[in-house]
Amino acid sequence: MNLRILVVDDDAVFAETLATALSRRGHVAVWLQNPVEALTRLKDEDMDAVVLDLRLGAESGLRLIAPLRAARPNLRLLLLTGYASIATAVEAIKLGATHYLPKPATVDEILNALGANPGNAAAEPAQTPLSVDRLEWEHIQKVLSEHDGNLSATARALKMHRRTLQRKLAKRPVRA
Repeated sequence: MNLRILVVDDDAVFAETLATALSRRGHVAVWLQNPVEALTRLKDEDMDAVVLDLRLGAESGLRLIAPLRAARPNLRLLLLTGYASIATAVEAIKLGATHYLPKPATVDEILNALGANPGNAAAEPAQTPLSVDRLEWEHIQKVLSEHDGNLSATARALKMHRRTLQRKLAKRPVRA
């Protein structure tokens, strides 16, 4: 089944590469960097799916999920991010995302996620526990989410200096 897919990512190289790879697989893929343009395009054109980045410059892709879902209730919505955490995955699903994948993800993984029905009881649990560094990252993301992204409030809740928190958040997340 060929899908009409909108890729929304502020990384032009990644978005264009992904759109090209999807097009080579027979899908119609369009990419945009601006969330406002993406919402307008979705209202004007009938799309089957959206691949949405979590971080769109200063914007959060989480804030775009509800308007996208309102514009197209049957839309398959995949949140794709290089800053994956359990907290953002849970929030994305609560807000209406169909699926959530960490970057880097292959085109096959993206297409499988877009084709999958929500919920998979056959999903295999991880074979190894998370590392201590990954657990710290997950905890920081959870507390940050609880404080609506407010760094100062998060630092106070974690009993951590604000600059230390900023340094930890500036680093790429540790692999599980």
